[in-house]
Amino acid sequence: MAASPAPAATERTQKPADAIVVGAGLSGLVAAAELVDAGKRVVIVDQEPEASLGGQAHWSFGGLFLVDSPEQRRMGVKDSLELAKQDWDGTAGFDRDDEDDWGRRWADAYVEFAAGEKRAWLHEKGVRFFPIVGWAERGGYNAIGHGNSVPRFHITWGTGPGVLAPFIAKVKAGEAAGLVEFRHRHRVDELIVEAGAVVGIRGAVLAPDGAGRGEPSNRDEVGEFELRAPAVVVASGGIGGNHDLVRAAWPERLGTAPEHMLSGVPAHVDGRMLGIAEASGARLVNGDRMWHYTEGITNWDPIWPMHGIRILPGPSSLWFDATGKRLPVPLFPGFDTLGTLEHLMTTGHDHSWFVLTQKIIEKEFALSGSEQNPDLTGKDLKLLAQRLGSGAPGPVEAFKERGVDFVVADTLGELLDGMRALSPEAELDTANIEREIVARDREVDNEFTKDLQLTAVRGARNYRGDKLIRVATPHQILDPKAGPLIAVKLHILTRKSLGGIQTDLDSRALGADGAPVPGLYAVGEASGFGGGGVHGYRALEGTFLGGCLFTGRAAGRAIARL
Repeated sequence: MAASPAPAATERTQKPADAIVVGAGLSGLVAAAELVDAGKRVVIVDQEPEASLGGQAHWSFGGLFLVDSPEQRRMGVKDSLELAKQDWDGTAGFDRDDEDDWGRRWADAYVEFAAGEKRAWLHEKGVRFFPIVGWAERGGYNAIGHGNSVPRFHITWGTGPGVLAPFIAKVKAGEAAGLVEFRHRHRVDELIVEAGAVVGIRGAVLAPDGAGRGEPSNRDEVGEFELRAPAVVVASGGIGGNHDLVRAAWPERLGTAPEHMLSGVPAHVDGRMLGIAEASGARLVNGDRMWHYTEGITNWDPIWPMHGIRILPGPSSLWFDATGKRLPVPLFPGFDTLGTLEHLMTTGHDHSWFVLTQKIIEKEFALSGSEQNPDLTGKDLKLLAQRLGSGAPGPVEAFKERGVDFVVADTLGELLDGMRALSPEAELDTANIEREIVARDREVDNEFTKDLQLTAVRGARNYRGDKLIRVATPHQILDPKAGPLIAVKLHILTRKSLGGIQTDLDSRALGADGAPVPGLYAVGEASGFGGGGVHGYRALEGTFLGGCLFTGRAAGRAIARL
């Protein structure tokens, strides 16, 4: 094995910088873009190669939470600031006076932003939206409980890359103008603190790496660096790629942490900067709050280790735990992510099952991620039109044909045999699955029913968008004309941290005494998307990218005023 190169002399910035941004994801790019607009000089530091510019946002579906938008109104949806605040409060469940103090303030400010200038601000930058608004996290409890009362999930035309595009363009223009300097392959190991203020960063220069976007890159150190500026912005994301940290933070209320999980984010989402910021005086709060999905499937064409994809399900698939028991009301597909996770963790198994038909998969299965939606990501109208035709979208069919978690069969007996073969570690009560399916199918004969999932499906079809492209016509699962039958083995998929560095409304990092740590800012997931926990215990979807936009904007504008 060749010897590692000897460390080079410590590398320093050549020109004075007004700010250093640690992390080249969406929140960091938004902060940098605001500083470029103000004529400030910025150094952007990231441990990954240039190929990963844009971070996790590049891989996202591009969903954004908006309130009372033109898209909603055109679809007949009546929304309001008051209704959105009711839903946010009922979902967040804020109950920690100290740790939730700033999270509550950020929540009020963010919902007002989503109901106010957010859409116009993005529209002015060229961001456009798919006309049909999605209905995520439907809740299923009472009016003041968890969930979105109305559809609010606005899909960006261009998905995640479409959200990133204007900010990357602005920062690249700043680079051409001499205002922005990128330092890829620079890993921060320390914040420089002098007289109680953060005045810069130190770390290791990593060896060049030709890894593609999202692929693991080496950690070989070839040098050291030190950069100084009056403001340092931590925009490094959360812990979803570090399963050890996820398990260490796993709360008792969600049961025992899973032994097996898939990763919904690249491995470089490792949480390192959270501990580094804490060691420099920042306060971390709500570390036990997290957002992981229960509908993860193994990626048949993986990019990063344990790469999983989330199914964005419509409401019709029957959901069974690993032993064959149907999940209780209202834990239907797409209704309550963490409620479902909490329930599944009581079963003693890390997986569950969807049982559905070809008719359902064609209408109701979408896959999260820019790469799984080439029509929306590529702004391809001809490809998009295929969603309205027969057959499932191409990426969905590819998973059905090649994915290790799919069972396809013409008869229920064959389907159950396939399910048993995929999960020999669990004793599957196939007789109960059959009993549940047959009983549910009898309920379809009438427009009224005691099966609340069927009631929810019919209610969803009252929304024009769901009826058009999202929710299949109710039918019997065992109807041969709706076949073949499909079962999907679902895994826990790591995604987001809901806690993080506590910040004020200028994104200034706060210390244990509640006062700002001079010179230190935090944005995006590293800040719990604002205040160390803007979502409380649960999220309403479309709020992660939005939180990156809002916190990055706040930090950039605050630093520009210095």
